[in-house]
Amino acid sequence: MPKQYKKKFVSLFLPLIYRVLTMTIAVIIDQNKLKKTSLLLIVCFFLFLIGHFPDFVEKYYSAIFYPLVGKLLRISIGWLPFSLGDCLYFIIGSRLLLLCIKQFRQSSNCFLFFNFSGIVNSLGKWIRLMCWVYLIFKTIWGLNYDRKGIANQLVIDRNAYSKEQIVDLTKELITQANYYRKILKDSTLQEMPVQAIIKETYKNYEALSLVYPFLQYTPSSIKETFYTPLADYVGFTGYYNPFTGEAQIRTDVPRILLPFIVSHEIAHQIGYASESEANFVGYLAASNSKNPYFRYASYLELLNYAIGEEYMLYAKENNFKQFKAVIEYNNQHIDTLVQKDRKLIRDFFYKRKNNIVPISNSLFDQFLKMNKQVSGITSYNEVLGWLLAYQAKYGKL
Repeated sequence: MPKQYKKKFVSLFLPLIYRVLTMTIAVIIDQNKLKKTSLLLIVCFFLFLIGHFPDFVEKYYSAIFYPLVGKLLRISIGWLPFSLGDCLYFIIGSRLLLLCIKQFRQSSNCFLFFNFSGIVNSLGKWIRLMCWVYLIFKTIWGLNYDRKGIANQLVIDRNAYSKEQIVDLTKELITQANYYRKILKDSTLQEMPVQAIIKETYKNYEALSLVYPFLQYTPSSIKETFYTPLADYVGFTGYYNPFTGEAQIRTDVPRILLPFIVSHEIAHQIGYASESEANFVGYLAASNSKNPYFRYASYLELLNYAIGEEYMLYAKENNFKQFKAVIEYNNQHIDTLVQKDRKLIRDFFYKRKNNIVPISNSLFDQFLKMNKQVSGITSYNEVLGWLLAYQAKYGKL
């Protein structure tokens, strides 16, 4: 290398190399931050390992620790007339947005001036923040994703089902939905008050817990979400806030959907993280109600799942003749009032279709897959597997 280039290299890069080395040493010497980050990572890894022992999780976390935590959260926060969880999400979301903007600016400056120490510090802050979120989430609810769950408690096995089983199940659900819709009589369903639905759901779980003590639910903490105007874009009808123990529901949906939505969210509150299990437990609570409105709501919900699954299975076979035949059968046998209610529900969501929901659904799909629900967002449909297993053992829907 010519002498003049050597001088330029030394004058330009030697100070930069020196700065990188000194900053690296400074970061390493900052033992306090290093210890905090290392400790948090170790605790998070420990919680991750616990999730690989479902027997332990079921026996000690889901059956002992979580019920106490969930009950304590509902006692301490449930009395509030508004959703504290929604308020916290707004505050945290706003704070994170400001933090992201601040960190982006700092990181840009760090890269611009090659501030190695600043880059590492920014990365360290985000690692510690994510660790704390993971730690709190897993401790106060998230380990329920790793439990043995309802299959262990009811001693049933959810096996793969055949097209014929789904066809038979759909026919039974049509019969049940038709029966309870006729009991309700009115051509247009009466709208049961929201608070009355919540109280009735609480009673249903109270009665169900006499048969299945592990489904005990007390006290109640069901609240209307502040985010109903955003629900069409996020794509939810209700959700559980694991950090406050509150269940949020949107109340602008067709009222007949609410009994099942509330029952589903309560299932999350008592420790069923899996969406298919929450659907099944919610179904058990609603379908065993003495109120025909609740029974109809539960069979209508499951009928929608079953018809969707039935059509999908026939469509896979590429047999248009059979596919058309099953559609005609369902149209002929579903009561006209049931068809009217189903159309009302379809029209409600169709009018609210937008381009953002597929994105939010995709994100939620990934979240479910990360938490051992391999089917992702389609895991809601797996309630049919639980229903068939339950029917096989107990001989009833």
